[in-house]
Amino acid sequence: MRARCLMIQGTGSHVGKSLIVTALCRIFRQDGFKVAPFKAQNMSLNSYATLDGGEIGRAQAVQAEACGLEPEVEMNPILLKPMGETGCQVVALGRPLTDASAVDYHKLKRTLWEVVCESLDRLRERFELIVIEGAGSPAEVNLKKNDIVNMKVAEYAGAPVILVGDIDRGGVFAWLIGTLQLLEDHEREMVKGFLINKFRGDLSLLRDGLDFLQHYTGKPVLGVIPYIRDLKVQDEDSVSLDERRPGWGRKGEVRVVVVRLPRISNFTDFDPLETEEDVSLIYTVSPDELEGADLIVLPGTKNTVADLLFLKDKGLAAKIIEMRRRGVPVIGICGGFQMLGRKIKDPLGVESPFQEIEGLALLEASTTFEKEKATFQVKGVAIEDIPYLRKGETVEGYEIHMGRTEGSKFVFKLVRSNGEVVYDGMISEDGLVFGTYLHGIFDNTRFRRGILNFVRIRKGLEPIEPEEIDLKLERLKEYDKLAEIVRENVDIGMIYRFMGLG
Repeated sequence: MRARCLMIQGTGSHVGKSLIVTALCRIFRQDGFKVAPFKAQNMSLNSYATLDGGEIGRAQAVQAEACGLEPEVEMNPILLKPMGETGCQVVALGRPLTDASAVDYHKLKRTLWEVVCESLDRLRERFELIVIEGAGSPAEVNLKKNDIVNMKVAEYAGAPVILVGDIDRGGVFAWLIGTLQLLEDHEREMVKGFLINKFRGDLSLLRDGLDFLQHYTGKPVLGVIPYIRDLKVQDEDSVSLDERRPGWGRKGEVRVVVVRLPRISNFTDFDPLETEEDVSLIYTVSPDELEGADLIVLPGTKNTVADLLFLKDKGLAAKIIEMRRRGVPVIGICGGFQMLGRKIKDPLGVESPFQEIEGLALLEASTTFEKEKATFQVKGVAIEDIPYLRKGETVEGYEIHMGRTEGSKFVFKLVRSNGEVVYDGMISEDGLVFGTYLHGIFDNTRFRRGILNFVRIRKGLEPIEPEEIDLKLERLKEYDKLAEIVRENVDIGMIYRFMGLG
């Protein structure tokens, strides 16, 4: 029998759809169902490389893990990676299809709709339940004509829809009612109820509003989910970084400052640093806030050249070079690694109109952009002793990049998921500058603790013995915590009934 479907839509972006889908995926798995996530079209720079070398949104990888599954491209068949204000790279079934303006992308949607339907159909043949996530709002009247991610998907799947609103932003009742009013009659019928997310305070003070909402719309409020603090479930959208200002979070002995590039990608690379009690993790766009950093990190980016120009324009490049000269270690991941070299070459115009641009010249390296995109899970070993990792120690992570970097000797010998052997990682003679293409490098306990101890010793502090933390197990505990909170505050039985499971 084909899987039954449930769809979570929202009154807008960043209202908590991804997190609620993650919670429901975990709940259904706990209840013994074979469940999978699905999002037809995702716009995100926070992506993940699947085992077969495809690229999907990070949120669907998280949701798959909550289901106990290996992520697959069918779970997010269309991924849009913004390249500027009006354009994006279109990734279909895990592979780059084309670069398109917003107008051009709408012309592609007829073809992409077929990809969406085929992907959902394949999942429904293999699973019992599919939890579908919408995007943005279903009431964007200017976009509904070419919809391939919200109500059109719900209609195709025959999925009951639950509409989520974020009360923390204010105006949640107007959002929910207004969204409902802008839907077509048959679409309103598909909406079975509401969830109110991120509530703080005394629930009794909300009761009159909940009663009004149910009376006015004739649809039940299925639950009010509290604002959950200290939940370590990876965020999809870099808008969550707005909360991480200087002074945010733990005050640790090691101050790690991540430069928040305008097109920052895979910022979840740095979540493992928050498991370390001695780390204070900060994101910044200010040169002044690099002052006092013990470790500076240049993260991945969708457009290395544009973000390198941003660094130079804002004075961040000069400040990073100055801090390195003063003995502060600098690490670059993926696009950040490319920036650390002497030159970035783009003879084919892959990223920019510049055929060549000067890098920060902190590593003896040069990058050339190519048309082919590398998206692989990788495992390997260190082939050199470096100050924070011994020769022979293992590393793993994943690659998502379009550049090839050459230069001084490499640090890692890696085996990609397709069996190909490659070399990665470069380091300066004094160990102060390091670059790698490996997303997830900080998931490796020995590397993470090694670089932090390198910093501690330079500060005159005692090193801390690495504690082997099973990060996957820790993530599963967080999914269970999330599932428990949602169970306590949402009528899960009614959701089952909406799906015909009584």
